[in-house]
Amino acid sequence: MTIRTTFPSGADECAAWLTLPDRPGPHPGVVLVHGGGATHEMMLAQYEKWFAQAGFGVVAFDFRHLGESGGQPRQLVSQRRYAEDVDAALDFARSRPELDPHRIALWGTSFGASHVLAAAARHHDLRAAVVQCPVFSGRAVVSRAGVRHLLRLTAPIAADLTRAALRRPRRYVPLVGKPGEPAFVNQPGALEGWQSVMPPGYRFDNRITAASGLGMLFYNAASAAPRVRCPLLVCACDHENLIDPAIAGRVAATAPGAVLKRYDADHFTVYHPPAVEQIVADQIDFLTAHLTPDA
Repeated sequence: MTIRTTFPSGADECAAWLTLPDRPGPHPGVVLVHGGGATHEMMLAQYEKWFAQAGFGVVAFDFRHLGESGGQPRQLVSQRRYAEDVDAALDFARSRPELDPHRIALWGTSFGASHVLAAAARHHDLRAAVVQCPVFSGRAVVSRAGVRHLLRLTAPIAADLTRAALRRPRRYVPLVGKPGEPAFVNQPGALEGWQSVMPPGYRFDNRITAASGLGMLFYNAASAAPRVRCPLLVCACDHENLIDPAIAGRVAATAPGAVLKRYDADHFTVYHPPAVEQIVADQIDFLTAHLTPDA
């Protein structure tokens, strides 16, 4: 059973989805954190279903400024605001009578892994955290396209900062594009990969405020790894095509209690069979061990 609801974050509301197992509660809970610029509609439903079937109550949400959540301007990517949203989602999960507030875990995919790692470093009462195809450094993604690509983004970023200061309509750039296009992410296969996680007929708002890229360039969640105290499962892809896969290995090596598992997949095939079946099975085993849902 899935309940469409909301919870407050800052001055706005985050759209949220609470999915419960078909058994009496209170249940251990897992809060899902989606990837950069993505929304709940982009493949989170399959994880809600699988985790609920395994006995976990699941909270999913859209970050502010994205999807069905509030917030202006639209398509603003803010690490500070997203950290507030994750904290608000945890508060919401702990407030629900259907969930056990002492058995809560975080799960994050892609750039959402950064938010999970940073939150796990702040919240030492978390029982566990799971990340898959993790992007722990925004700079590492953008810089992979080279210096020329970074220079092409300078003018849009400067224009957007000026517009924001003058309270004028924001300057946007594409979030993802083909190689050579002036998008923040333009690695080979990235656009097709983004499209592969969209449901039929879904209209993806493929843009972000240009100044959002400034925050992405200076966001390095990997530095929080030594402060993570809960058990952490890092599910990395052997053929990662957005970021150097060695970063995931370094995070797993420096986070106390971390476990690293590798999969024969890239950043986008990890969401599809056969890779997704193995990775979710491993995640359920890990969460079961640390959240101990009732049999």
